[in-house]
Amino acid sequence: MVVSMSDRTRTDYGAGARVVFMGSPEFAVPSLRELAEHFKVVAVITQPDRPAGRGRAMQPSPVKEAALELGLPLWQPESLRGAENLEHLASLRPDCVVVAAYGEILSQPVLDVPPRGFLNVHASLLPLYRGASPVSAAILAGERETGVTIMRLDSGMDTGPVLAQDRTPILSDESRGSLEAKLAELGAGLLVRVLPAWLAGDIVAEPQDDSRATVTRPLTKTDGEVDWNRPADYTARQIRAMDPWPGAYTHWGTHLLKLWQAEAVNLAGKAAPGTVSQYPGGITVIAGQGQLRLLTVQPEGKPRMSVDDFVRGRPGFIGARLGA
Repeated sequence: MVVSMSDRTRTDYGAGARVVFMGSPEFAVPSLRELAEHFKVVAVITQPDRPAGRGRAMQPSPVKEAALELGLPLWQPESLRGAENLEHLASLRPDCVVVAAYGEILSQPVLDVPPRGFLNVHASLLPLYRGASPVSAAILAGERETGVTIMRLDSGMDTGPVLAQDRTPILSDESRGSLEAKLAELGAGLLVRVLPAWLAGDIVAEPQDDSRATVTRPLTKTDGEVDWNRPADYTARQIRAMDPWPGAYTHWGTHLLKLWQAEAVNLAGKAAPGTVSQYPGGITVIAGQGQLRLLTVQPEGKPRMSVDDFVRGRPGFIGARLGA
């Protein structure tokens, strides 16, 4: 669904509106760039710098880096809770606040500050896949398509009414990282097409059908662990859904082995699930149903490599049982 704006263009009205942007990860950056090009962004709110990497150095969010590059005013509160932060937000006099993966559920007093409310760029076709990990969930579920939703935030988790949606297919080899990047661009484009009409009062947001809703939770490291009793096609989707983080992995004895590329093949196996086998077409692992052909793996402390390079010099790998 894309909202019709008759013969108006996005530059006909709304360019003078005061817009505040809230976001943190890379997914939010295209929306910020589009807003900065076409609207008056009076402030960018992003999460505080966090320690990251082996050295635990303080790392700015991708949105902070983009805001500094664009020369936009920046605010990094720990939270928008509290009277002082509420007053500061109100002092910015926003007509509308746009949110893209900010990372905090906002209270009703905060949501009430801008007269045209808070709009959210969400990476799913709501009401499907509300919550923190919609892209991974769509890949894991074997969806053939997904999309982005522009919706008005309420005090629930992605439960507000919908302004517009746009769709895109999920390709068979698409990882979460590549799909998120595609959805980020799709959402940014939809946002700046819809926002002028919203500011002008020309759009009536439509309530979601809660009976169709599904909810996702934040990913954890253990979501990447492969269960070889599952069908091979599920594990192939899991590998794509966990790329780039936390990464799908299994164990070979005491060693951790990450799996970055694989494909399900329709081969029967007589050995127990998790057993590595070899056939003329490649190296596979027997699954609960079918087999998983390994393509790219990463042993501990080593870079990613083809499975052929990995097996060379490791003759004990063929016939081993993974994950046991």
